Amino acid sequence: MARIVVVGGGIAGTAAALALHKAGHQPVVHEAHPDSDGDIGAFMTLASNGMRALAGFDAARAVAGTGFDVTRMSVLDATGTELASVPLGEHDRPLTRYRCLRRAALAAVLRAEARRRGIVLRHAARLTGVTETDRAVTARFADGSTATGDLLVGADGLHSTVRAWLDPDGPGPAYAGQRVFYGYSDTAPRPAAAPGLITMVRGSAAAFGYLVPPAGRTHWFARVPGPPLGPQERDRTTPAQWRARLEELLRPDRTPCADIVAATGDDLMVTDALHLPPGGRWRSRRAVLIGDAAHAASPATGQGASMALEDALVLAKALRDTPTTEAALARYEHHRRPRAEQNTAASARLTAARPSEDTRPPGDTRRPTDSRPDEALLRLLDWDTPLR
Repeated sequence: MARIVVVGGGIAGTAAALALHKAGHQPVVHEAHPDSDGDIGAFMTLASNGMRALAGFDAARAVAGTGFDVTRMSVLDATGTELASVPLGEHDRPLTRYRCLRRAALAAVLRAEARRRGIVLRHAARLTGVTETDRAVTARFADGSTATGDLLVGADGLHSTVRAWLDPDGPGPAYAGQRVFYGYSDTAPRPAAAPGLITMVRGSAAAFGYLVPPAGRTHWFARVPGPPLGPQERDRTTPAQWRARLEELLRPDRTPCADIVAATGDDLMVTDALHLPPGGRWRSRRAVLIGDAAHAASPATGQGASMALEDALVLAKALRDTPTTEAALARYEHHRRPRAEQNTAASARLTAARPSEDTRPPGDTRRPTDSRPDEALLRLLDWDTPLR
């Protein structure tokens, strides 16, 4: 049983703790923010490969109890003409279907599951430094406390403190070229979208997507090319002003998008799409990065959370099936880096394309009509298949 210090209590860190605990280790999660399950608002789509990873450490059923199923995708052009209608992922299996849920809701479910299994989650623990020796690794926190373990897992996101220590000269976060809007609308398109349908619109000025849940408000997002948000623009622009700007971009198209945005209140968020250029260092002798700390991609492929869940499972399997920690981390990186960097590159290509060329379903890093995990990935995400 290894003592494992997990830095970051979001989706990646809590998932890693669950997987490592199943593998027989003793993880403790250290989260910088205060203890809070408050929802910051943004929703996400969790793909079938993410649900497969959750099943590997016995958390898929808990997650399937929140949000709603997404089983099919329709693609429209700027005239409202349907270009394609395809099933998404493993839609025929309830526990591997795509799911739409709020990001904070997923994190809250994983934290609740960790507490149920007796995993310690420590909040208000902001990392300030790391010391590594041949025998142990020690994390230092802003409150003066320390935590020593056999391994440190850096799951502290895009602006990772662990990555800054591990790879001080490596690439940092960069603007990916799009602003991303999220919102919730009181208007559902007529005729109402079928249950489980996500509609993707290749608009003339924005890539747009919307989902109508079985109950509740229409969920929508838009990705708009342009310069990054400046501090004054971010602070001084009201939700009503953002809504008006986006509606103006969408109104020339003959789609429901402008009406959906027009019926949105103050529950509207705007952020820069950021990514982490590939090539950075992922590991040392007793420390390793997972999730966005290692390979953050722009949101175009919709794979951020699913990739983090894959990381968590593969790291636990590597430590389970490899005799030494250093060799296990090398095996983890061998299996994860090519796939993660492929996703980052695919997302960057989509972000750079014109909105009318955006063809890929959320969660798919390959062909638009084939979003099921392939056989090699299924073996990788199967808990009982040894990692080779």
